[in-house]
Amino acid sequence: MFYINDYLTSPASYPACIYEKNGEIVLTNGIAERRFLLTPDFACVGLKNLYSGEQFLRSVKPEVTITVDGTKYPVGGVSGQFEHGFMKPSWYKKFTPADGFNYRSHRVVPITRNITWKRRRHAAADVWPPKGICLEVTFASDKPELAGIEVTVRHECYDDLPAFGKSFTIVNRSGHDIRLNEFEAEILAITEHDSANNEVRRIAEQSRNIFYVSSIENTLTPTFSYTLDPEYTSQVDFRCQYPILLVSKPPLGPYKKLKDGEEFTSYTAHLMLFDENDRTRRMLQAARFYQTLAPWTTENPIFVHIISTDYDKLKACIDQCVEVGFEMLILSFGSGLNMENASPENIAKFKKIADYAHSRGIEIGGYSLLASRSINKENDVIADSVIFGNSPCLGSEWGQNYLANIRTFLRETGFDVLEHDGSYPGDTCRSEKHPGHECYEDSQYTQLTAISELYGWCKENGVYLNVPDRYYLSGNSKCGMGYKEVNWSLPREQQVILARQNIHDGTYDKLPSMGWMFVPLTQYHGGGAAATIEPLCEHLDHYRMMLNNNLLAGVQAAYRGHRLYDTEETKEMVRDSVAVYKKHRAILESPAVKIRRADGRDFDGYVHVNPALEEKGMLVLFNPLDEPITRTIRVPLYYTGLTDKAFFALHDGEPAAYDLARDYTVSLTVTIPANDFIWYTIR
Repeated sequence: MFYINDYLTSPASYPACIYEKNGEIVLTNGIAERRFLLTPDFACVGLKNLYSGEQFLRSVKPEVTITVDGTKYPVGGVSGQFEHGFMKPSWYKKFTPADGFNYRSHRVVPITRNITWKRRRHAAADVWPPKGICLEVTFASDKPELAGIEVTVRHECYDDLPAFGKSFTIVNRSGHDIRLNEFEAEILAITEHDSANNEVRRIAEQSRNIFYVSSIENTLTPTFSYTLDPEYTSQVDFRCQYPILLVSKPPLGPYKKLKDGEEFTSYTAHLMLFDENDRTRRMLQAARFYQTLAPWTTENPIFVHIISTDYDKLKACIDQCVEVGFEMLILSFGSGLNMENASPENIAKFKKIADYAHSRGIEIGGYSLLASRSINKENDVIADSVIFGNSPCLGSEWGQNYLANIRTFLRETGFDVLEHDGSYPGDTCRSEKHPGHECYEDSQYTQLTAISELYGWCKENGVYLNVPDRYYLSGNSKCGMGYKEVNWSLPREQQVILARQNIHDGTYDKLPSMGWMFVPLTQYHGGGAAATIEPLCEHLDHYRMMLNNNLLAGVQAAYRGHRLYDTEETKEMVRDSVAVYKKHRAILESPAVKIRRADGRDFDGYVHVNPALEEKGMLVLFNPLDEPITRTIRVPLYYTGLTDKAFFALHDGEPAAYDLARDYTVSLTVTIPANDFIWYTIR
């Protein structure tokens, strides 16, 4: 579907605002809106995508629930709705306040964040904190047992994005300690739009409590789940067993003790309201979500993975980075680097190479493994099952020292990158002796807080993060694009096609800059000479294809080995490939609308789109066959923002004008050489 003044293609701005009308507070940006009652209590009565017109709410639920000292209380919300399959405004006057924490006041405040982003490198997005507006609502209770306890709920609406954020703070001024056992940060009675098959939902849910799973496209995070709604007795499912209540809560805990005068602030639960099920449109909305709420994900340095800590080899590789235009060197797993060792001798050794790298304008960092390893009985998590088989507890003495040593190493060496493997995956721990947590009930939340604080510290200090888990909202810039590690031991010819499939699939739910790929310059896992590129000069065509598989997709890869080139011819090829990428960096790091997935039978490719740039698009096409092919391709240009005419230039040559058809496509006849690629800039 095409829209007039589509916010994904239009230069118009959609600023967030708040207004009151007919006894309701409306939080909106013209793309989506949330509506709230003020009387008889504060309650959300509307959640709507204004482009599609779809209303997502069928019933009123509490704003938040908190379990204090073992008793669960609603915060806001109303009672008295007799039908929970839909809601009519005429019913509002019959509602009564909920029996818990009730509305006291509200105010409009700026959006703030506890992550300070120190931007040190190129990024496609640079606004932080996100632009928008925040409605802050305060609640208290008349119950004697809750006297002195105050809850403040924050609703955020962002400019130019159909998404909302929600968090809360509980302040204890009761005069005694209280225990926050559990909470629900969001409770939404979602409409039943498809009772038979709910696989593709129209809402995406995200929070920083991400652990090791989830994509924004259609998968829930660990803090969101769809559960039963016992009040919804008119649902289609005869047994009322259809999961139709969207709840955001930690899987466990937080089981946080709050002393008198202390406060606790939850994570921010984000909701993205999709206007269609179209996968391309959802992809572009997800891209804008991350650009807005985690702009560090648009940092996209070109890096090499080196498997040595020898000073001379590192120095030589840094010099090669300068020669060909690479921007970052990462000491890979297997290199011998130990970032847990914060001894003066170890720090001095790596500060020396960091100082040299910085003198040449190259960033440097290294790899550290956390989870999927065992320390000892005293410091490992104690659990019935462990996600990766073994894992230390971040609340143990070892875990606390580990986090401190990583900070010390990064700070004192001047390293610019932390590649953190096996980051905290969500393991619980039953130890009652670890200094960083009390017991099982608080073990998950405290470990998650510890890892999030490390990543936030990295952002504050300009340290780039590669983390193979989706901690994007906590500060991570890049995780795996999505590939099977042992596939890099397959013969080179297979790797080329599989890599393009991985990129095609992986960039549906993240920006090109948000996922790394892999290129085994030397052997990885196995496969021998047939799987690797060394000697580089002997496999120059393959090396060129692997470089451009990634660079022309706007994707960076771990080029893992000892060097980037071995001959002048190899150096020129790498330098030329990087130069094209850097010349067109802005458009190449923009989302890629898919044209055809690689299958080895015919051409494959995509078109990068960005209506905000002078280069509105970049078409990239590959030919996997052993002979040249000529094809007429319908190039989709709707999301470039072009409407009537487009100018295509092959490899920066002379542009040719094409008229757009009514469906915003251009029919382009192309010839692609055998086992090669072509690209066009589009203006």
